[in-house]
Amino acid sequence: MSIRRLIIASLLAGALPVSAFAQSAEDVSSRLTLELNTVQDVGEACRLTFLAQNDTGTTIDKAVYETVIFDTSGGVISLSLFDFRDLPADRPRVRQFDLAGMSCDTIGQALINGANTCIVDGAESPVCHEALKLGSRITVELLG
Repeated sequence: MSIRRLIIASLLAGALPVSAFAQSAEDVSSRLTLELNTVQDVGEACRLTFLAQNDTGTTIDKAVYETVIFDTSGGVISLSLFDFRDLPADRPRVRQFDLAGMSCDTIGQALINGANTCIVDGAESPVCHEALKLGSRITVELLG
């Protein structure tokens, strides 16, 4: 009886890493990644540049996110709608947003507060929220 349990335990232990790998490969391939790539002062505005990578397997016709900008002490500076427009499947896109009257050195964090609009095949879709993964290449943290 104990040999039988040992064999079953060995088989289960060998199967777990395979199923975990399959799950993580699936999760990676069904992501919509928004990365805050740079911030740059441009005249009297701070320009936020995002890299969007749609790996959901479906083209997003329109994605608009409610975005909150915090200062370096954590206070809310602004709440805006950032229109990322169309995000083709499996192709990166760069989108820029200017925050008028704001210097980049005053920005501490940006929060993607949720998808305001997400259109796929002419209808609202949950993919912009469900598949969303956020990141930042810079010191300004991107939250969600």
